[in-house]
Amino acid sequence: MNILEQVEKEQIEKLCEGKDLPTFKPGDTLKVHTKVKEGDRERIQVYEGVCIARKNDGLNSSFTVRKISFGEGVERVFPLYSPNIAKIEVSRIGRVRRAKLYFLRALRGRSARIADDLRAAQKAKDILAETGEK
Repeated sequence: MNILEQVEKEQIEKLCEGKDLPTFKPGDTLKVHTKVKEGDRERIQVYEGVCIARKNDGLNSSFTVRKISFGEGVERVFPLYSPNIAKIEVSRIGRVRRAKLYFLRALRGRSARIADDLRAAQKAKDILAETGEK
């Protein structure tokens, strides 16, 4: 491992302290809790949508979340290790066969829905039951 990789790994560990980043993939429905600063106040705003892309590039990792807001599709790219992300929750696990779900941009209504991956959801529930979490 060269020096750059080592420094990058240390920075990732430093940014992940106190945060519990779940494992998620494209097709999952996420709730991203972001910190919003308005003047001297700071609050948490939740952005819920489908993860349509994920870029794994060390410290530069990011993911794209798409939601429909007032009939208009809205996408937002979040840096994975950003200090502005308070928490990421996985609300539904989707079953897809692609890594990038850009085709959802052209779909509307029922055709834009993603099937639930019931086996993965059951496996996640079993793991949480073993650890005693909610």
